Amino acid sequence: MFFSLFAGLDRVKAEAALNINADGAILVDAESGKVLYEKNADAVLGIASMTKMMTEYLLHDAIKRGKVKWDQEYTPSEVVYKISQNRSLSNVPLRQDGKYSVRELYEAMVIYSANGATIAIAEVIAGSETNFVKMMNDKGKKLGLTDYKFVNSSGLNNRDYQGMHPQGTGAEDENVMSPRAVASLAFHLINEYPDVLKTASVPTKTFREGTSDQIKMDNWNWMLPKLVYGYEGMDGLKTGTTDFAGYCFTGTASRDGKRFITVVQNAKNASGKGDYKSRFDETRKMLDYAFSNTSKEEIVPKHYQVKGYKTVPVIKGKADQVKIYTKSAINMVIGSGEENNYKPVLTLDKNKVNKNGKLTAPIKKGDKVGTLTIAPKNDEKVSFLTKEGKQKVTVDVIAAQDVEKANWFVLMMRGIGNFFGDVWSGISSTVKGWF
Repeated sequence: MFFSLFAGLDRVKAEAALNINADGAILVDAESGKVLYEKNADAVLGIASMTKMMTEYLLHDAIKRGKVKWDQEYTPSEVVYKISQNRSLSNVPLRQDGKYSVRELYEAMVIYSANGATIAIAEVIAGSETNFVKMMNDKGKKLGLTDYKFVNSSGLNNRDYQGMHPQGTGAEDENVMSPRAVASLAFHLINEYPDVLKTASVPTKTFREGTSDQIKMDNWNWMLPKLVYGYEGMDGLKTGTTDFAGYCFTGTASRDGKRFITVVQNAKNASGKGDYKSRFDETRKMLDYAFSNTSKEEIVPKHYQVKGYKTVPVIKGKADQVKIYTKSAINMVIGSGEENNYKPVLTLDKNKVNKNGKLTAPIKKGDKVGTLTIAPKNDEKVSFLTKEGKQKVTVDVIAAQDVEKANWFVLMMRGIGNFFGDVWSGISSTVKGWF
């Protein structure tokens, strides 16, 4: 599911300017989740180790809820031990009788995409990877993801488990998601648990440094500034590669107060073949476009008043009108030069106004009376990854002043005045009818 508003021209321009060579791709503003570019964004494709973003999310969630602690120790199960010994996969070998903290397993997963360490974390959280896979799919639903299926915690093809894959999944199964779903997961991860970027941005680290088990872990995200395809502002998030999924990458970079999320799945080079470099080249195209052709603008200022709706009529009050304005500003990333393409859309709260659109006194300054969002002056459509993202371009409209309730005598006199006013109006109409 994604959430729509009316759109400006920025995404249309991006689609014309970019030619991303991948089976699926998407570019979004990381603050609001506004989609700036997409290609086959709802196609269900392999994700390989980008899967680990969900494992990271669930770990941070468990730690937040006090279910797991960073210094908690874990001893490898048989499946974790055997998987971790396979160096043809990305791994840090774990001793069968060893004790490992959740923190060091997490670092191995995020930095080095260590598969054994990832399964270990799944067992720490859920007791077994089978239970954890159910948690993954349930959490995806709660996050509003569609077009996805998790069959393991690591992103490996189940065949790599050599018969030890999670129960209820097939021996050749592999995790799948659409680019939109991947971007949505990344959006939730970095906005709800931004500390993940502190680890994801580490270019290299030694696992078990100072012991006979030490292993240098070089980050697979080669777009980190100090690595081979370094990109300014890049600090995450997750690569993925299998025969089924091809070369995949979820990237995020921040510059000049703007942050973007990109996803490419089964990226290819100019000759149509996939390789490590292609996923970074295609990511660079989107990020270059985003940083060069968008700006973050204040579309609606704080205390903005909509023309024709600067006041709302009031009944039973000492005043018969109350001034209203926006509680805060609306800021949004838009295509360069498009700040004048948007118009305000005011919606008064149906529970606060009567059928005639009037508020009832007493009213306190700051009381919410409705909301205001923005829509472009054309009628094209833009999408947001999440409901929460769309809400970031919707602000409260509040009363700008107090309106006290009129006392009984004033209300009575008004009632009398209205009565005689109605009588006189009726007489006038009748008299006019005589002539």
